[in-house]
Amino acid sequence: MTWGPFGIVRANARAYVLMNAGAYGLLVIGFGVGIIFPHLSQAQHARLTDDGTADLVRSLINSPWLFALTILAVNTVKMGALTIVLPSLIVPFSGIALFGYWAYTTGVTLVPASQIGWVALIPHCLTVIIEFQAYILFLSGAYLLGKCWMWPRTVGIENRRQGYRRGLGQLGWLALPAAILLAVGAVYEAFSLRYLVHPLAQWLL
Repeated sequence: MTWGPFGIVRANARAYVLMNAGAYGLLVIGFGVGIIFPHLSQAQHARLTDDGTADLVRSLINSPWLFALTILAVNTVKMGALTIVLPSLIVPFSGIALFGYWAYTTGVTLVPASQIGWVALIPHCLTVIIEFQAYILFLSGAYLLGKCWMWPRTVGIENRRQGYRRGLGQLGWLALPAAILLAVGAVYEAFSLRYLVHPLAQWLL
């Protein structure tokens, strides 16, 4: 039995690679769809305006540490806990499906609506890479939980109850580096939007 986040990833490298391919692949597909059908991207931007997300970002962008804490809370609670982990604790693999839909719609939403939006996308690409790596660790944990739960004998366990406990432990280990990555991503996102986009726009536009 392998414990520790790096040991778990190494022991399940194929699943980890597939999660990477699926997550980034759906994001890229969504981005392509948003470019081909701009009205879909515009609808997502309008939704962010209507639900207050755009106003919240504008109100916090000049306070990068508060902005980073807000980003971290949203990414940890809404995405990590409520979208991926909690559903997977109830229905095997359901968090993976929910994240897949979110990754696709996020790709559509990322299509910029203006020139400065394309400039902002340059530093934001690193944000996407960091945060998606965190989500992929959660997804890998959700996959291992479902595998141990539904097919315990494939991992050398006799019943599903023990399999659930094994999978939950592996998910917990993978959540540790995921949380660190989310914290790093939140700080980078907040400070890059505050201090990098404007100089880049002046240089490129």
